[in-house]
Amino acid sequence: MSAPSTLWQELYAAAQTDSFLPVASAIFFLAVVHAFMTPWIARQALRLEQGSGKRWQSSVTHLLGEVECVFGLWALVMLITLIFWPGKGLDFVRCYLATGNKFLEPFFVFVVMIVASARAILELASALIQRVSSILGGSVAVHWFATLTLTPVMGSLITEPAAMTIGALLLSAQFYQLNPSGRLQYATLALLFVNVSIGGALTHFAAPPVVMVAQRWGWGTPEVFQQFGIASLIAILISNTIFYLIFRKEFARLLPPAETKHLKDEIVIPPWVTLIHLGFIAVTVGMLVLHSMVLLGCTLTAYVVFHAVTNRWQSPIPFRGPLLVGLFLAGLIVLGGQQSWWISPLLVRMNETSLLFASVVLTSFNDNAAITYLASQVPALAEGGEISAGLRHAVMAGALAGGGLTVIANAPNPAGQAILGRHFSGGISPWRLFLWALIPTFIALLAYFLNRQFFN
Repeated sequence: MSAPSTLWQELYAAAQTDSFLPVASAIFFLAVVHAFMTPWIARQALRLEQGSGKRWQSSVTHLLGEVECVFGLWALVMLITLIFWPGKGLDFVRCYLATGNKFLEPFFVFVVMIVASARAILELASALIQRVSSILGGSVAVHWFATLTLTPVMGSLITEPAAMTIGALLLSAQFYQLNPSGRLQYATLALLFVNVSIGGALTHFAAPPVVMVAQRWGWGTPEVFQQFGIASLIAILISNTIFYLIFRKEFARLLPPAETKHLKDEIVIPPWVTLIHLGFIAVTVGMLVLHSMVLLGCTLTAYVVFHAVTNRWQSPIPFRGPLLVGLFLAGLIVLGGQQSWWISPLLVRMNETSLLFASVVLTSFNDNAAITYLASQVPALAEGGEISAGLRHAVMAGALAGGGLTVIANAPNPAGQAILGRHFSGGISPWRLFLWALIPTFIALLAYFLNRQFFN
């Protein structure tokens, strides 16, 4: 009986079998480094635009500074390399892209973000939060608490990007304009990021890190809610309560704005329009369950027609955001499909605890959907049994909890930063955001751990 091979022996054997695998991993590593550098690149683009006025240089730099474009650009680099690599070629690339319905999840996220970002959905969510806040007294603290509790939970139905947009707009209009202290500003931003990341885990179709693995791991909404939903709700309430108690004296000094700003405009949207929008969200989720990109495309076409017919109650369809997020996920799938050769032997050598913390650390330097997708490429995690179930839970728990540590840790975070960044003098400090996000991140991890022990 031969002795078990070491990690390096296993990696060396895989690289000897397919010489392109190390190259694919090197390209993926460059993509990760690029993603981490996007804030710095974006600042350089702004300097170019304001300084020399060289438009094409600043435009290219702006493109390189878009975190959502990073994986798409490097996926293109990998595909071109594959075409010219000995033993691969164009036929290999064509087969690689066509096998396994790879792009169902990115297309679903693209469609559901478009449908869920409709004015009718945004106003419905805003009205609900305003109503709850008014019933509980309507103070600044109450509205703050309601927004940071209800908005993330709504993300499980209307998707996390839509929840982030609603939450950031409400906080900007109702809270940040009151000029709270810098400590409270960062605490609130950290809560918003972490809560949206874990609040989307009540269903299997709203949070990108869950969407990327739900089909492969056989998770539906009941499984996701049992493993993460209950714990997410508890963690959100505990984190919000702790931060409220820390800043309760400052909340008492803040007065509501003289004029309440809403997301609504002067045109009242008929109830039937809102109901049809909700129906489109339900149908879109159903198409994901059926695993049909064709039906998803038909749903999107029908929605665009409905949007045009009801144009007087609509805002323009926001194609840019959904396209960028879809590009990000698609690029991640293309790159990630060539990474299982080193991820699989690495992860199978970890226990649940080490895998949990590794997932948190990796998520803080990269989008959490990237972490869970790469983990889904490990055959050992797709198998049945208690060991693989524990490892899957550890990966997802770390990815969800760590989604608020940095701006690039979760796909919706840049949207929140874009809306709220103007309230921070000198811009948002990544270090201060990270420090304030540690508290709700730890609470979420603890909630997931205890939930795992309870249901185990």
